[in-house]
Amino acid sequence: MSAQPVKIDDLPIGRFHIKIAGLTFGAHFTDGYILGLIGIAFTLLSPQMQLDAVWQGLIGASALIGLFLGSLFFGWISDTLGRQKIFLVSFVLITLASVMQFYVETAMGLFLCRILIGIGLGGDYSVGHAMLAEFSPKKHRGILLGSFSVIWTFGYVAATFVGTAMLSLGDDAWRWMLASSAIPAALILIARIGTPESPRWLVNRGRIAEARAIVKKHLGAHVVLDEEPGSAARSGYGVLFSREYRKRTAFNCLFFVCIVMPYFAIYTFLPSILQKMGLAEGFGTEMMLNMLLILGALIGIWCTVKFSRRGFLINSFIVLAVALFLLAVLPESAAWLMVLVFGVFTLVLSAVSNLVGVFPAESFPTEVRASGIGLATAVSRLGSAISTFLLPVSVAGIGVSPTMGILAGVLAFGALISWAWAPETKSLTLSQAGQTQAPVDGSVMADKITASV
Repeated sequence: MSAQPVKIDDLPIGRFHIKIAGLTFGAHFTDGYILGLIGIAFTLLSPQMQLDAVWQGLIGASALIGLFLGSLFFGWISDTLGRQKIFLVSFVLITLASVMQFYVETAMGLFLCRILIGIGLGGDYSVGHAMLAEFSPKKHRGILLGSFSVIWTFGYVAATFVGTAMLSLGDDAWRWMLASSAIPAALILIARIGTPESPRWLVNRGRIAEARAIVKKHLGAHVVLDEEPGSAARSGYGVLFSREYRKRTAFNCLFFVCIVMPYFAIYTFLPSILQKMGLAEGFGTEMMLNMLLILGALIGIWCTVKFSRRGFLINSFIVLAVALFLLAVLPESAAWLMVLVFGVFTLVLSAVSNLVGVFPAESFPTEVRASGIGLATAVSRLGSAISTFLLPVSVAGIGVSPTMGILAGVLAFGALISWAWAPETKSLTLSQAGQTQAPVDGSVMADKITASV
């Protein structure tokens, strides 16, 4: 007697889901590792290359600039040519450019290498989020997509330990640090060989037989797709700015950028910021904050499952804006209170960052999902690149406290955007992604937020 047909969205978690998640998470570990190492490398790199604040900002932001370019280009290509090809090509680029960092002799050379790394990472963000979302069951999609932030944080914290250990290698230790990202990148590239194409993408392009063959081989003969064949004419960025999707597109771009601007700006230069704030007590404060990043990312997974997506996002923005404002106005004499507030800020920022992997993937239909994710990622990385570039310039020009105040304003803007436009996508299947629920207005919305958190 044959098993009853089951939709992809209704499956339990299986070995193949875990495999795809692991292959996709590899990009985020590598991204966190790459961005985490540059802050430590600067301690040797800056005096050796005599970098001023402008070049520090450019090199610090270079991978983010590349992420902007790669997300835009590869997101569109993925919706047109498929997910699987970009899933491999992106890590070929990351691996080669990581090795090239070892041989650079100028600031410009390093800047260009890291832009190439960022382009590969940007492409992988667009494709990886789409690929995992399209294979994941509805019940477990939030956990899987939200876990990106956890893995990124592990990569970032691992870079802190590796970079600190490598400082003993001498003046050229920064070369070994930066080139070491080729190791995880190469391992991920090898592991990804043989990854199948997304069956949802194949169905959307009318390639039904291929999609069914992949589903049968990797998920089971009793599994069926709920996706309808789409139209190639509906793919591309024009659809994202159509009347139907433009508000959703604007929300995903803006909430994403408001989270990552303070995240990357502050944590790329965390050691120097702590020193200027009078909070650098050896390695202790920095290590505590790194541990809170991991704890916050884990808590964020639970919050993504437990609470509404919308309520979690809005309330987190409010807490973050208040915390960063307090860091801007508290005197240095209140060091213990500043550390406490910085800890709360770190914990909540890491937790809510889980939603940057969830909202874009759940907000768009298959024909423009990678483009939507790519555009949101691109805008976020452009914002992060600008904030990362400007942070050392701003700190040198107006000081730490006013700079923190400006970033608090960014977070307050994120709260307003989310209050006005954030949909609730938690209970929807991917086939319903083009019909996400509109935000609730007025007092009804306020009641739902309160009830959800």
